[in-house]
Amino acid sequence: MQSFIQFNPTRLWFGVGQIKQLQQELGNTGKRVLLVYGGGSIRRNGVYDAVMKQLLDRQAIVVEMSGVEPNPRLTTVKKGIELCRVNQIDLILAVGGGSVIDCAKAISIGVYYDGDVWDIITRKAEPQEALPLGTVLTIAATGSEMNNISVITNWDRNEKRGWSSPLAYPAFSILDPAYTTTVPLDQTVYGIVDMMSHVLEQYFHRTEHTPMMDRFMEAVLLTVMEAAPKLLSNLEDIEHRATIMYAGTTAFNGLLSCGTDGGDWASHQIEHGLSAVYDIPHGGGLAIVFPNWMMHCAEDDPSRMKKLAISVFGIDATGKTDHEVALEGIQALRQFWDSLGAPSQLGYYGIDDQRIEELVHKSFMKSTIGQYKVMTRDTVRDILIRSLA
Repeated sequence: MQSFIQFNPTRLWFGVGQIKQLQQELGNTGKRVLLVYGGGSIRRNGVYDAVMKQLLDRQAIVVEMSGVEPNPRLTTVKKGIELCRVNQIDLILAVGGGSVIDCAKAISIGVYYDGDVWDIITRKAEPQEALPLGTVLTIAATGSEMNNISVITNWDRNEKRGWSSPLAYPAFSILDPAYTTTVPLDQTVYGIVDMMSHVLEQYFHRTEHTPMMDRFMEAVLLTVMEAAPKLLSNLEDIEHRATIMYAGTTAFNGLLSCGTDGGDWASHQIEHGLSAVYDIPHGGGLAIVFPNWMMHCAEDDPSRMKKLAISVFGIDATGKTDHEVALEGIQALRQFWDSLGAPSQLGYYGIDDQRIEELVHKSFMKSTIGQYKVMTRDTVRDILIRSLA
């Protein structure tokens, strides 16, 4: 196990009815609020009214910015920055899922930066100050409600970039599982795949002697796999919504990577290339790419795949090679995601091999990708070809 510092400043309010804590949180900031949300589902399901009641009861001055895209775009971030500056905003409140929160994070660090916020997103500059940010989570998936990470798409350049900053942690996040009961089936499935992928990315590390972290990760995966089918049979079940919601937060709030090298993350980089070009759902892209990444890596070193197969999927290793056990585990993961209704081939989104080289290029927005196995352009190409059909 490596040395580490464990720190997370986000105050989490979890449970039914916790929206009432919003008034208390407003007491820690000014009253001029930029309310950021997506396509309008929060107006239909009552979340908007619940949030506005708390804001108006506190005499907040509310400026609204709706229309944040599923893969939030740089143009939308810049619109939010301008709204904050013109209206002298004190607090950004993101109401939605990971895309809305990611957009709000970029707005918060862009307000005080004199240059193009894309400089920060591409790590050419470091933010020195940020507006306070709070969140009300409505989709369980990314863990953005309790981490300092954000992903923004520059659609003009077909680039999707992940970035992070200590200033990007939300000051507070309100998680009411009742607010997720109207999330449709496909988005629920994508969220489950996304959170499982976050755990798996961290699971594939090279650090030795990490039994506690490994078991934490295995426990999250097992918990999600137990709850997910039950939730999908009744999307309005509050208890299973709560389990999935907190699992998504735990999957990517920094806890699971303590003492490790942080994991691999090549599958995410490859998917970012896919959705930068084709604008597909992030969870859908991961469902396709991740098992094929595992298949590729198992050919060289099946050790962690074998451990996952035995500990999470209950594969019997008796009389089998490590590679055989690993393949059975990968197939079990594929079958589980198939059973949820997640896509398994890029053809599901109408993607063929015509832009493979462009996708390879878009995967390498960093100089290198992958830690468990460092990827080359040839290896990324192989994974993409495996993913076609």
